[in-house]
Amino acid sequence: MILSREGFREYAGGALWVWPSLASLAALILGLAISQITISPQSPLAPLAFQGTGDDARALLTTISSTVVTVIALVLGLTVVALQLASTQFSPRRDRSTQLVLSVFMATFVYSTAGLYTVGLSEGSRTEEFPRLAVSGAMILLFASLAMVVYFADHLAHSIQIDSVTSRAEKGALRVVASQQLGTFEERSPQPPSWAVPLTAMRSGYIQTAHPEALLPLASRHGVSVALRHRIGEHVIAGTPLALMWPPSASDPTPNAQTFSTALNDMINIGFERTLQQDITFGMRQLVDVACKALSPAINDPYTAVQAIDHLSVIFCAMAIRPLGDDVARDPKGVGMVLVPGRRFGDYLAVMCGMVRRYGASEPIVSQALLRLLSSCAGLIGDDPARRTAIDKQVALIVQDAEREIAQHEDFFAVRAAAEAIKYG
Repeated sequence: MILSREGFREYAGGALWVWPSLASLAALILGLAISQITISPQSPLAPLAFQGTGDDARALLTTISSTVVTVIALVLGLTVVALQLASTQFSPRRDRSTQLVLSVFMATFVYSTAGLYTVGLSEGSRTEEFPRLAVSGAMILLFASLAMVVYFADHLAHSIQIDSVTSRAEKGALRVVASQQLGTFEERSPQPPSWAVPLTAMRSGYIQTAHPEALLPLASRHGVSVALRHRIGEHVIAGTPLALMWPPSASDPTPNAQTFSTALNDMINIGFERTLQQDITFGMRQLVDVACKALSPAINDPYTAVQAIDHLSVIFCAMAIRPLGDDVARDPKGVGMVLVPGRRFGDYLAVMCGMVRRYGASEPIVSQALLRLLSSCAGLIGDDPARRTAIDKQVALIVQDAEREIAQHEDFFAVRAAAEAIKYG
């Protein structure tokens, strides 16, 4: 049940039709409820009721419906253009504001169109008795739609700006850091023995979430250990080994693999795309994509790359003070274990900083920005020798690539000075 709710929330957050459909349903219910309210001339709500005739009300509802349909088509067209530009320049990402705007428009259209069935007509003949307060509700929704037009125009103008894109990517990654357990076991993970049995994946896609505690009761009951072969965010193919299962010794009986394969596939959520539910590297990758595309010869925008690195610095500093590694769920009695592999701090540095370093080695300000990132992390890790070693390794690689690629020695001196400040700081 947890996994199904989690998957639905993620799907609803990315699908453009879910929230507009729910808003349309809510508009129908609201219209039905308001249409049952009778307003007398002495009622305090009388000034809010529509004061025109039945024909006036029908003309108003018809105008609202036709106008909103035109605006919906315009919004969808602009959304497609914005998504195409964003996916080309900054890598694909989601936009909840568009869902909000479409929801208000759809609610207005459905509310007004449904009103045409009742306003001004009764048993096939015209009448001046109609739910006047419900017609006023359509006018309120019209003004709300006009406000959404202004909001959407402002949002569209800012949503494709690099500052807005990088800020959203940073905030999304920080939410994962704050809400998810990025690892409980930083040491070397237990390695599956030779008698381990493979458990196959039942569907293809990216691992979006994994909950080892959901499989632990079954593993404990049979006294076995289960270890996934893939990290969160990695791609799996149906029919290939997804995990390995093994009893304490080769002589111990091995439980039915099909039973564990079914339970394993229920423990994880596999989708057609990567998400920010538990995948911190996806949020970081968005910023890395921005930096690498900005450093490509076709764009050649080092300043944008530096902006992306600055936002990456915030994420890395948040991770530097937290445990990172495998997510291991163990039975208190030691008779079962479920392991989801994860990255260590050095792995994140090597993957994320390494790509930007290779693309931007010839530009001194990019190398200096990466060194600032490492310097900030070095000030937070304390006496952790493994993380200090990982930082020193990345510093050495940055200096080596910069020395090889930067044409002028004067430009390289600033890079070397920043690296020495980290080494001896």
